[in-house]
Amino acid sequence: MKQPLTLTIASLLSAALFTVHLAHDFIYGLDAMSRGQTFTYLGIMVFLLYPALELQGRRAGYILMLLGGIVVTALPVLHNVGGPRAAKLGFFFVWTLLAMGASGVFTIVVAGRQLWKSFRR
Repeated sequence: MKQPLTLTIASLLSAALFTVHLAHDFIYGLDAMSRGQTFTYLGIMVFLLYPALELQGRRAGYILMLLGGIVVTALPVLHNVGGPRAAKLGFFFVWTLLAMGASGVFTIVVAGRQLWKSFRR
């Protein structure tokens, strides 16, 4: 079974927005990357990219993309986007977080649907 193109695009979009988000964190001084955190970043990127590119059409890929979508959806909540601090961080920072949340929810829906279809066969 072939994975829908929309699921691959949503997963890759989530990964791309995550890198933009991390760059914003560095620019605004919310985070600094040590050597250990570099490996954490690389691990997160593998977790987001590998299922979308290498596990296409497999149940394990759908499960990992579903989990990745949940994690990406949680980022706007963890950053408290709607608070008064958001105005100080700038439009593009807040927009990136909201776009990550939207792409995460879309990834959850499409990966969940594909996972459900894989169990029905």
